[in-house]
Amino acid sequence: MNVFAARSMARMALLSAVALAVLMVAGLAAEAQPARGGHLTVAQSAEPPLLNPSATTATAATSIVHHNVLEGLVKVDRSGALTPGLAESWTVSPDATEYVFRLRRGVRFHNGQEFTSADVKAKFERARDPESGHTNQRYYTSIASIETPDPYTVIFRMSEPDAEFLYNLARPDSVIVPAGTEDTQGVHPVGTGPFRFVEWVRGSHVRLERFEDYWNQPLPYLDSVTFRFITDPNTQVAALLAGDIDAVTGAVTAEQALRVQQAGGFQVIQGPTTNTVILAMNNSRPPLDDVRVRRAITHAINREEVMIGAEFGFGTPIGSHMTPAEPYYADMTGVTPYDPDRARALLAEAGYADGLELTLSLPVSYTYALRSGEIAAGQLARVGIRVNIELVEWSTWLSRIFGQADYDLTVIGHAEPMDIGIYGNPDYYFRYDSAAVRELLAEAKRVGDEERRREVYAQIQRQLAEDAVNVWLYARPYFILSRADVDGWWDRLPMVITDVTEVHFSR
Repeated sequence: MNVFAARSMARMALLSAVALAVLMVAGLAAEAQPARGGHLTVAQSAEPPLLNPSATTATAATSIVHHNVLEGLVKVDRSGALTPGLAESWTVSPDATEYVFRLRRGVRFHNGQEFTSADVKAKFERARDPESGHTNQRYYTSIASIETPDPYTVIFRMSEPDAEFLYNLARPDSVIVPAGTEDTQGVHPVGTGPFRFVEWVRGSHVRLERFEDYWNQPLPYLDSVTFRFITDPNTQVAALLAGDIDAVTGAVTAEQALRVQQAGGFQVIQGPTTNTVILAMNNSRPPLDDVRVRRAITHAINREEVMIGAEFGFGTPIGSHMTPAEPYYADMTGVTPYDPDRARALLAEAGYADGLELTLSLPVSYTYALRSGEIAAGQLARVGIRVNIELVEWSTWLSRIFGQADYDLTVIGHAEPMDIGIYGNPDYYFRYDSAAVRELLAEAKRVGDEERRREVYAQIQRQLAEDAVNVWLYARPYFILSRADVDGWWDRLPMVITDVTEVHFSR
């Protein structure tokens, strides 16, 4: 562990220079003027089983079609904010039990059919039907009725307050397709997006072309886009450097990013994702049931050092269970900062002046978790916490740690956006039981005022940080590796998508 940490620290100077170069390149890209035309070829690691986000949870599907081919009433933009999509505006009742959407007029599906409220009604009647096979039906369980008083108005009446409904409408599961075409969307998606589906050659690629009748002109800038499936990371980078592809997206590693950054004529764009990497603690097991011990552990962790060792310096430090890629993020990194002296004092106060011993269970399937855990163990040893590392298979992690909460410490990433509600469940594997947080989560769900919801979510994040439920290490980095003359990429990932709506070649 000490050798690994030392080797990681030795990279620090190189990484600082690399990070500065990344920022300089990103700044130059932001100044480039969009040019219309051109074909973009993007490599991604996985091929999806289907191309319908309403029928599969595979992110390999959403990364291709969400925003590009298929759209919803509401969108998450590149900053993580909720913005109008197929609905040009909406109103929400103060108690979050009624949502009224005004639809855009003149919107056409790729098959030429006009988009109307009938398509919205058909979509969400199916979404809340338990027999339909629609993914993630929990997002729609509070819908009591759907009314369409005219072709451009939709009214959702809820059975209970549900202020999260608006955000759920921005998820890939909520894309709108022509009524009656749901069963064919998996192999031939038809939507209203800036690109229309052209072909899917299994084992090879998916090809999209500009939709000339897209409602938001002059977008898109590109003529066409091909998503090529290249599994091996080394092959991806080799193809990019050779000019066979224009970009690599998806599950890009920090090692790939460094390799591309060191080559001329290319750029590395990186930012936060919704993947929250945590050093999880079993809040019900002594001595971790003592908040002083949990705070001591948190004060002992140097997040920057963890990121250098685990992600070659890429990533964003966080202090609670949201990341800067999410719309209600509040920075809580200052609540329990790195302070080894404070950690030792808290341990002594809790009765562990001579230290204590814990077991850290790490899933062998995830390199970032292994690296983060090894470095964290070394940091804890410096304040008197002896850590025994236990390596476990993923199936064991799921059954024993996640399923039975049989562990002291573990490291894992939570990738689903807006999943802070897990802290309201005392049976969740953290075993965190807080009536105050449960009440705040309930308030966040029932309050319709957006500013008040933001305040409530900030309160929740602060309470979690003060209770030191877990050590929130960092938001995993999102990477785009591309030719230097390709601009318009997102610099954060609030949803697992590769939005190429505004991507263009600079001239």
